[in-house]
This record gives sequence, C-alpha cells and structure tokens, in this order.
Amino acid sequence: QRRFAANASHELRTPLAVQRTLIEVSMADELTADQLDLLTEQLLSTNERNERLVEGLLVLAESDRGLAGRMPIRLDLITAAVLDAHRKSAAKAGVTITSDLQPRTVFGEQVLLERLVTNLVQNAVKYNRRDGTIDVRVGDDPALIVVNTGDDVPSEIVSSLFEPFRRGSGTRVDHSGGAGLGLAIARSITQAHDGLITASSTGQDGLRVEVSLPTGPLRD
Repeated sequence: QRRFAANASHELRTPLAVQRTLIEVSMADELTADQLDLLTEQLLSTNERNERLVEGLLVLAESDRGLAGRMPIRLDLITAAVLDAHRKSAAKAGVTITSDLQPRTVFGEQVLLERLVTNLVQNAVKYNRRDGTIDVRVGDDPALIVVNTGDDVPSEIVSSLFEPFRRGSGTRVDHSGGAGLGLAIARSITQAHDGLITASSTGQDGLRVEVSLPTGPLRD
C-alpha cells in the first residue's frame, strides 16, 4: 500500500508539474500564434493523461472493493463488442484481429467485465508491431485468452506486469501513453470475479494472457 501510494503520488505530481510549467511560460512571454497552438496542444495532452490516470485509479479502487451485484453475463458477447470497437484503431496500427468466441456465461458485473476485456485488448494493440496480430478466444477454461505479437517478454518479468504503474519496455505501435494500470486493473477485476489471470511469454514474440473464471455463481 505504501508503494502504491508513492507511485500514485509520483504519477499525479509529474503531469501537474508539467502543466504548471507550461502555464508559467505562457504568462511570462509574448507567444506567437504557432507557439500558443503548441502550448495548448501540450496542455491538452497532459490533461488527458491526468484523466486516464484518475479514471484508472477509480476503476482499480472499485474493483478492489468487490462486486456490488452479480448477474449472468455472456462474456463472448461482451468480447465481440469490445473487438468491434477496436478494429479500426488496430487496423490503423497495422494489427490484425482474429477471434474464436464460444458462448460463455459469467456471473458478475457487466461494466467491470467490459473493462477487463477492453484493457487486455488495448494492451495487446499497444505492445504490438506493424503487420502484427491479436488472437482472442472465449471458451470454458480458460474463459478468455488474448495473444498478441510484438517484442518478446522475458519470462522473469511477466508476473510484474500486473503490478500497478508497471509498463512494458517493448516497442509500441500505439504511442498514446498510459498510466501503467491496465493489467493491474485486469487482475483486480478478475480476482473480484473469483478468477485467476496469468500471463506467459509466447517464446517467440509477444504475450499470452489467460483468464480463468468460475462457471457458476460466485461465492458470497
């Protein structure tokens, strides 16, 4: 908890300091129109990063508290919708998405399950390569598998990727940035659903993430 608090404080402090510096520069000098446009763009980018970080912290806190409600939800339908929403951005990054989605019911919260799948798919797009692939499968056990191409992930650091504020050092095709909370949130949501999430190196290039979830209602 102390490490998490320190990391969260650092992650928030850095962009706030950047914003303050940019504002001070704008107040101290007469800026040309081009300089003002650049300053505005930098401030907007920094603000968007803050929004992503705060949103991620709120989702992480929510999933850590456990589930507020439980209902049967079709994981395959959720996954299909998430993939449809990301096909355009994946294609823009030169990444091809393939899938095999078998009917699978999960007892839990739809919003959190959507975030789980979304985070895994976004991570698979971000840490990929041009002409790379993402293969997504839904079935009985594991309930969800996401495999992407990209730089090989050393086996000794795979488990640490689920720690908050850890970012892979591999090549990215998506440079939109992130708060380093995507996989930490995925783990927290999986645990809230009495599941288990694991990751492993493909042994060649990329990462394989598996999510196992109960087939029946969750325990009280």
